[in-house]
Amino acid sequence: MSASPATTDTAIIRSLDDVVGAGNPVVSVAPVRLDAPGRARPLDVRISAPVTGQDLPVLLFSHGNGWSLDGYTPLTTFWASRGFVVVQPTHLDSRRDGIAFDDPGFGQVWTERRADLVRAMDQLDVIERVVPGLAGRVDRSRIVAAGHSWGAQTVQMLLGARVLDSTGTVGQDYGDRRVLAGVLLAATGIGGDELHPFAQEHFPFMNPSFAELTTPTFVVAGDHDQSKMSSRGPDWFTDAYTHGPGATDLLTLFGAEHSLGGIPSWEAAETTDENPERVAALQRLTTAYLRSALDPADTGWAKAGAALAETGGTLGRIDNKEHADNTRV
Repeated sequence: MSASPATTDTAIIRSLDDVVGAGNPVVSVAPVRLDAPGRARPLDVRISAPVTGQDLPVLLFSHGNGWSLDGYTPLTTFWASRGFVVVQPTHLDSRRDGIAFDDPGFGQVWTERRADLVRAMDQLDVIERVVPGLAGRVDRSRIVAAGHSWGAQTVQMLLGARVLDSTGTVGQDYGDRRVLAGVLLAATGIGGDELHPFAQEHFPFMNPSFAELTTPTFVVAGDHDQSKMSSRGPDWFTDAYTHGPGATDLLTLFGAEHSLGGIPSWEAAETTDENPERVAALQRLTTAYLRSALDPADTGWAKAGAALAETGGTLGRIDNKEHADNTRV
């Protein structure tokens, strides 16, 4: 019998553990200050990595609005334990010391968020140097990215998605070819007239064009996630999958709200749908996806889908554009 809590010692989680394997101990260092000339605040990041292993890929993580480098440990620690060097910046909208909605500079925070991830990629030498025992163990040619909520919008820019201006014209290309794959967790969808007035005023980035999103992408949405920013229902959070050519896989989590079971933190007020089993499944599914995205010979993602199909359950559903037979989780 597993030592895990009963809520995660389930058939689904055991099947997925067979795919992703056991984890290794993790070392985490924070805050690490990176160079960021011209930024309104200093740029601090957290770096988490397994204590063993070679040729470790890099995973950039972008937090949701108001969070910081200290959040999302249910995901980031798991990813690090399974072989990723996870880099988490504190963006300028953090509640810790961030720029509020009424600040004159808030309108440009969305571009600075993307710049934070680029700065991290540009300073991987610093990241290797400050973590004890990490130097020489990082494969800088294998970089992926993941983000939640506003963080998902930040990451999708690196994956190729753009922003439409007030005339509907596609804006600047902020894609970065160094990012080979991505995971979008509760990513807001297409804007337009369905955006509520507050979002129209404060969030110019909420008018995305997903037609240019061509990098391999895994989209995760909750079917009970009702945003206060749009009159659309929970399907709003599936738009990246519907309209993004590179977004080939969609996981819809049944009963999940915006925190997807508690990925920011168990104790957070934002976690309105606490569900450890849901988070455990998400940990393992995202790990399997990213590993296979980085290595075409890695069959983990296919095995995860097969394991989920055999195990059954009621957690959610995986849709894949390349396969007619979808998988129920």
